This record gives sequence, C-alpha cells and structure tokens, in this order.
Amino acid sequence: MADVAAHVGVSRQLVGLAFSNEPGVAAQTRKRILDAADELGYRPNTAARSLRSASTKTIGVIFHPNESAPLEILEWIYEYGRRAGYTVIVSTASPSRAERRAIDELIGYRCEALILISPREDPDVLRSATGHTPVVVVGRDMPNSEFDVVRSRGDEGIETIVRYLADLGHTDMIYVHGSDMFDSELRLAGYRKAMSSLGLDEQVLEVRGDYTEESGASAARLLLERELLPTAIVCNNDQAALGLSHVLQQAGVLIPEHVSLTGYDDSRIASLSFLDLTTARQDPEEIGASAISAAVARITGSASKPTQRWTSAPLVVRGSTAPPSR
Repeated sequence: MADVAAHVGVSRQLVGLAFSNEPGVAAQTRKRILDAADELGYRPNTAARSLRSASTKTIGVIFHPNESAPLEILEWIYEYGRRAGYTVIVSTASPSRAERRAIDELIGYRCEALILISPREDPDVLRSATGHTPVVVVGRDMPNSEFDVVRSRGDEGIETIVRYLADLGHTDMIYVHGSDMFDSELRLAGYRKAMSSLGLDEQVLEVRGDYTEESGASAARLLLERELLPTAIVCNNDQAALGLSHVLQQAGVLIPEHVSLTGYDDSRIASLSFLDLTTARQDPEEIGASAISAAVARITGSASKPTQRWTSAPLVVRGSTAPPSR
C-alpha cells in the first residue's frame, strides 16, 4: 500500500479509503490509485483487513455441485454480491462433506450472512450450526424458522407443464420425482394438483439419490420394463430429462413421436439441439438477486423478520413435446 501511495503521491490512508470504496476520495483520485495498483501488481489483503474491521463484507454460499441449477444461480449471486459491495465465499457440500462442516468453515471466515442453496439438513440442525448468523435458504421451504427463503414457483411451473400437455391431448402422463433434489416437494405438489383438477390419474415414479442424468437414466430403465409407456413424461429437472431421453432413444423410443418429454429449470442443456427440451424456466438471475438482497437486508438491519420471496417459472416450449400418437 505504501508503494501505491508513493506512486500516486497521496497518503496511505487515502489509498486505504479508495480500496475500501469509502467516501472522501474524489473519483479521479480513486481512478489514479486503482490504476497505480494495477500497474504495480498490488492486491489488497482482504483477509487481514477484515480482521481489523467489525464488518468483513463477506457472504458465504453453500451448494451441491452435482446439480446444474444451483451452479447457474451461483453466477448471479457473485454478480449481485459484487454490486452490493460484498465478497462471496463459496463452500460445497457433498455425500463426503457434510453441510455442517461447510457451514463451520464459512463462519470461521467471519461471513456476515450465509446463503444455503437447496440444503439437505433438517432445519433444527441448520439452526444449531449457523447460530446467530443470518441465513437465506434457496429452493427449500423452512417452516417456523428464522431463515429467509427464496424459491421459484415450482408448483405453478409443473402445473403449467401438465396443463400444456393436456391441451395437446395427453391424458397418460407420468411424473419422475427426485425427492432429494432442489425444490422437489413443491414441484410434485404442482403435478398432483394439475392432474386432480383435470380428472386424470396420478402416476409418480420416485427416484432416490442425487437427481442427475444417471437418476433420469435409471427412471427410463424402470419405465422400459412396463408393457406400455405413457404418452408423456414430466421430469422435475432438466438433468434427469437428459439422462432419461438418452436411454429411451437407445431403446428405439422416439421423442416426441412416441413419448413427449419435459423438464424443469431451463438450464443450459435444455436448449441444446439434440435435446430441445420443453421446460419451465427458473430464472437464475432473479433468484441470485433475491438471495443477495435478502442477505444484505438482514446484515444491515433493514429487515428484522424472515421473508419468503417467490420467483416465477414460465413455460418454455421446444421440440420435445407433441400431440400423442395413440
């Protein structure tokens, strides 16, 4: 920092204010300081600076890396965190790395709030682990807790898909449900509500475990054991639809000629030409922005009570759906 100050001809205190984005530094002077830092290859030691301050300006995020939707949301959490003046620190949870361990790590870094994307642990466990740190949960209901919640309208998204398929003429629709995944119960409720209102029989195929391409492939193998496939299959995420599509087509089942297929999320894989998946769009930017907004509101004290924020899930029609052939 002393080298940057000498290079620009200002005090070290002014350089510190510029790096911290504090008031009291003219815009032109701030630019000269930041340009000088780039020229000299200087980077502020944010860890050391946070130890000297009551505020670390950091938000911790925990996610499960085997799901595509959280990865896309994470991009926008970084972006909106930056806009709000916060550094985002990420930790992952997996079968070999418990959520509690990831939480302990982020609290050790003095994160001022935590964003938990589709946490698996029981709310009481999470409450005990996080203590007094503000928590925003993305993608899961947390009834009777002090956590803020951000969720897409998964029930409405799936309900819209089922009604769209019914309008095409489908009455035999099976729902592939992954109970361990992001927002799963809400999406299942949407399927059941739509089928009931249409007077159609529910058919739910539950696949346990991480809801990835392999889980969708497992669901396809189970379906192929039946004598007659349904005319439409509704998957509760795009990754599962991808795995299911691959196995069905290897077995000679054409999509959408023999079976219509839908997903949920509108992740990047949905628009790939070989899949061309009809799906419900979960807007990762809207969710990321809402999560950061909730976290910052709790950090700054502008929101004293837990909030529940909902994001939309509009239908995106592509080539994987068509009227039934029988």
